[in-house]
Amino acid sequence: MTASSFPGGTSLSHLDVYADAAPDGICGGSPHMHLVSTEAYVVISGEGALQTIDADGFRETALSAGSVVWFTPGTIHRAVNRGDLRVVVLMSNAGLPEAGDAVMTFPAEVVADPDAYAAAASLGGDDGRAERASTRRDLAVTGFETLRDAVVAGDRGVLDAFHAAAGALVRDRASTWGDLVRERPLAQAEQSLALAEAVASGSVTHLAEARVHQAVPSGGERGFGMCGRLRTYDVTDGDVTDGDVTDGDLTDEENDR
Repeated sequence: MTASSFPGGTSLSHLDVYADAAPDGICGGSPHMHLVSTEAYVVISGEGALQTIDADGFRETALSAGSVVWFTPGTIHRAVNRGDLRVVVLMSNAGLPEAGDAVMTFPAEVVADPDAYAAAASLGGDDGRAERASTRRDLAVTGFETLRDAVVAGDRGVLDAFHAAAGALVRDRASTWGDLVRERPLAQAEQSLALAEAVASGSVTHLAEARVHQAVPSGGERGFGMCGRLRTYDVTDGDVTDGDVTDGDLTDEENDR
């Protein structure tokens, strides 16, 4: 992975939460969870909510311009759009979502079958991606409702089973995740520690290496993410020239946000 000095080894994207309604009448994204990464929402406009399922049960947190919420690994979350909800998303462990850190709340029999899960998650080619994103979202909402209802009724067994199935689903690809953590967030933390120790010892030579970096936005139409339309940003270090953009199309792994 290319080096990045972007704060905390995080990634950043702009998210327009889906405005079409799922079968339950609620507008918004595909419920899912991250197994390793913490995610944060900084709401820049609109109204909505974040529906979550975690160790404390089911909860709905209101969102409006200026709201800041974040949720740790294992938090099943569903972005709800109640009017032009737009969010800046910060994700810890840059690169992990793209490496398959997220699992959607499809029904249990789908999550338990890697081939069925891959088929349900795929957005396929360019034609019809919007429709397939809605179909994927609707299937995830079906599983989310089952999890929510069980937790509200005091039955954590269904949630525990989903956690176990999600872990089994990503286990093979998780073998590379440690390298991603070491290459960015851990490397940045170790560098900060070294700089703090250098300053404490009287050395400030690193200040002569100060630089400004500018993120490169993805070009074209926003991609179809799990929660809405995404504009991603390349926050790797390097010189940026006017007009530099990256491809706006996202792979099925890159839209796991």
